[in-house]
Amino acid sequence: MASISGGELVARHLAAEGVEVVFGIIDGTYFGLYSSLGKHGIRLITPRHESSAAHMAGAYARMSGKLGVCIASNGPGVANVLPGVAVENGEGNRVLLITSTRRVGIGYPDRGGTFQYFNQVAVTKPMTKWSGAVPSFGRISELMRRAFRISHKGRPGVVHVDIPEDLMNGKSTGPVAVHKPERYRLARELSASPADVDEAVKLIDAASKPVIHAGSGVIHANACAELSRTAGLLQAPVTTSWGARGVLSERSDLSVPMPYVDLNDSVHNEADLVLVLGSRVGETDWWGKAPYWRRPTEQKFIQVDIDEEILGLNRPVDLAVLADIKSFLRVLVDKLEARQGKIAEARKSFVAKIAKAKVAERAALDKKLGEPEEGVHPGEVPRVCQEFFDDDAVLVIDGGNTVIWSNFYHECRSPHSLLSTFKFGMLGAGVGQALGVKVARPEKQVYCIIGDGAMGFHPQEVETAVRNELPVTWIVLCDRQWGMVKMNQQFALKPLKTLVRKSLGPEETINADLGPIRFDLLAQAMGGFGARVSTLSELPTALERAKQSGLPSVIHVDVDRVAHMWAPKLKKFKDMHLEPSG
Repeated sequence: MASISGGELVARHLAAEGVEVVFGIIDGTYFGLYSSLGKHGIRLITPRHESSAAHMAGAYARMSGKLGVCIASNGPGVANVLPGVAVENGEGNRVLLITSTRRVGIGYPDRGGTFQYFNQVAVTKPMTKWSGAVPSFGRISELMRRAFRISHKGRPGVVHVDIPEDLMNGKSTGPVAVHKPERYRLARELSASPADVDEAVKLIDAASKPVIHAGSGVIHANACAELSRTAGLLQAPVTTSWGARGVLSERSDLSVPMPYVDLNDSVHNEADLVLVLGSRVGETDWWGKAPYWRRPTEQKFIQVDIDEEILGLNRPVDLAVLADIKSFLRVLVDKLEARQGKIAEARKSFVAKIAKAKVAERAALDKKLGEPEEGVHPGEVPRVCQEFFDDDAVLVIDGGNTVIWSNFYHECRSPHSLLSTFKFGMLGAGVGQALGVKVARPEKQVYCIIGDGAMGFHPQEVETAVRNELPVTWIVLCDRQWGMVKMNQQFALKPLKTLVRKSLGPEETINADLGPIRFDLLAQAMGGFGARVSTLSELPTALERAKQSGLPSVIHVDVDRVAHMWAPKLKKFKDMHLEPSG
């Protein structure tokens, strides 16, 4: 019987699961793994920081529908990856983290003074779906299969397998059976029962103003086409969670874009039935409570999700359906098409009313765009970028106020075209996420609008893009301040003066201002393209030059510091952190 290293065995399991790429920094403690990837057709992409590896894997998983895999070495490597683990699990991206740990016998528990060791499983367990340590060579396959099984069960997230270095690099002649996925986990969609679909149809038929509320579960199920078909057949407006923006083109008459916050509240209050698809109806959805939603006694709720734990958790439901979103909608569409019923006039007038309200909301937002006192108005940047890039280009957004301006002045025109950390609001994640998107969708244009504070977390990944030939464009909005925090400080410290002057000086706030960084020059120093923009008219030219260079690019945009702080709906964002009344 031929001997095999633990790392080679892990690589075989990854290949059997269809893994095509792994993100992570090389280290001798798992040489047996990364040296085996190539022979199984698995590409290794090495960032400059382990957190970026997790963000790359998460974005890759979200955009490809495949398992994202990242690796981190024992001790400091695992410590570095932890922020990415917390974020990608929170965002619900399907990621497998494989880590090395010190040799068997000196950890779990710590022998005392063990070098580059901490209880990695205990630390990651609260921030993952599952975390487990491999105690012996004979259990590598068993625990890899468990990790894959848990990864594909319920809501996506991060699973973690911790393997001692002597098992990873050492060899054994023990049994090394590697099975096809369908032999150890559910490899088909979780289908809804016919009775559940029939009951859903009855409830929908009885409604005069049904609304569909879509969450990121629609994205993970790759069910955007089915959602669009369902909404059209029902003539039901579609609202979304922030994380699900783009599941339906916002040019559609049935789309109620998330940036129209007040309109969303109005639609949720007017609907007499809501079909919730793959959403937890969490805090940014006001927990489904009044006054932002109609009260449960006045509004029917159908909730469809693959995670049984979330059904009816934050809002009472009239029908809970445990099913894959795509599978459920396919059957629902078949039933709706076979019936070919007439659309009630109430629904048509509801949609027409929403269309008028959308025009008014857009006009109100556009009024916030004015001539900047200096630099570029931040709301103009996403608009110019949208005109320059293709409609199906993928936009990654990162930062504080930068994310708000980008959300409110970007229109999602294609499925799977917007990515951010909508749950975590994690600064710096977008740098690596943009690279993960480009690996998953190399045929797409990928650009990232990011604040200078956020870009300062991981600017070194521009070199990763250059080295791996990933031509992503980062547009960095530079206001040299922690703008969102500074705004809150100003109102806490001197509210009247803030209202009058719009901005306080550095001596009147607490550590809210930053020094300048020339991000365009940083990009050039790493082998990429860099340009600086100080007026709006310069931005299209800079974007074109970046495109013509064929290189990973950074465009440094000097934005109006005061205008940037006064982003739309800041009061609404603050209210989100309060408990709704009902």
